[in-house]
Amino acid sequence: MALSGFEGQVTAAVEKLGESIVSVSSMRLERRFFGIVPLEGQGSGIILDRDGLVVTNNHVIDGANQVHVSLKDGRTFTGEVVGSDEATDVAVIRVNASDLPAAELGDSEAVRVGQFVLAIGNALALPGGPTVSMGVLSAKGRPLPGSDFIFEGLLQTDAAVNPGNSGGPLADLDGKIIGITTLMIPYAQGMGFAIPINTVKRIAQEILQNGRVSRRWIGISGIDVTPQLARRYSLQTDTGFLVAEVVPRSPAEFAGLRNGDVVVGADGAGVKHTKDLLMAISKAESGGKVRLEINRAGRKGELDVSPAEAPPIQTYDGR
Repeated sequence: MALSGFEGQVTAAVEKLGESIVSVSSMRLERRFFGIVPLEGQGSGIILDRDGLVVTNNHVIDGANQVHVSLKDGRTFTGEVVGSDEATDVAVIRVNASDLPAAELGDSEAVRVGQFVLAIGNALALPGGPTVSMGVLSAKGRPLPGSDFIFEGLLQTDAAVNPGNSGGPLADLDGKIIGITTLMIPYAQGMGFAIPINTVKRIAQEILQNGRVSRRWIGISGIDVTPQLARRYSLQTDTGFLVAEVVPRSPAEFAGLRNGDVVVGADGAGVKHTKDLLMAISKAESGGKVRLEINRAGRKGELDVSPAEAPPIQTYDGR
C-alpha cells in the first residue's frame, strides 16, 4: 500500500512536469577546410511563464544561428535568445506563444541531501518524449568547474543524466523544479549536476531586465578553509577564504591582497565560505569599495578593495 502511494506520487509529479518541458534544438554554421558545415545540438528546456519564456543551458544554444523549441503537444517555434550567461550556464529564450503551461519553481535552499529527486529531459534525443530517471540528492554546494559565480554551488544527484538532459529539470516529488541539469561526469557513475533553481531565477531575472549579467570582480581565486586545511598549512583560523592566486593588475593586487591571505570578513559580515565573499563583492556598486578583514600568517588586518566588472571567463562544456 505504501509502495503504491509512493509510485502514485512519482507518476503525478512526472505528469505535472511533462507539460512544461520542451525540446531545444540548435544549429550553428562552422567553417571547415572543405566549406561551411551545419552542426546541430539538442537539449531540453523549461517553460518559465505562459507568455513564451523558456530557460535552458547556455551551452545548448551557444553560438547558434537558429534555435527551435518543440512543445509536448507537437508545436515547434523558432526561439529568440534573450540572453545567456556562460558562468552559470543559464540562457533565456523567447517564443511567440501564449497560454503555455509554466513550470512550478521550488526553493533550492530548502532541499535536503538524501531526498528523492527526478531528472527529466530529452536524453540522447530519443524519439517518444522526455526520459525520466529517479535518484537522490547526493550533495549540495558542489563547485562548477571554471566558475566562481554560483553562490549556492551545484546540486549533485545520482539520477541518470545523459547528453540531451541539459537544460531539463531536476525536481522534487511534488513536481517542483529545484534545479536545471547542466552536466555529468562521463567517466563516473551516478554523478550528475544541476544549477540550483534559486540561482536560475536570479540570473534569468537579470537577463530579462538588462539583457546580460554584470558581475563585480576583484581578481582572486582560492578555496574555503576547513579545519583539516587549517591544520595542514598552520593557518590561524578554521574558516574563511584562502587566497591561492591574485590576478596581476587586478583590484585585489592593487588593494594589497597576497597569496596565502585568509579573508575572514567583508563589510562587517563574517566570511565562512566562498559564497559569503562573492555575495559581498556582488553588492558593491560601481566605483564602490569592499572592506576585507584578513588573517595574514596570524596577523589580522583590513584592506579596501574596489571591485571592477568581471572579464569574460571560460566554463566547462557539459554536453
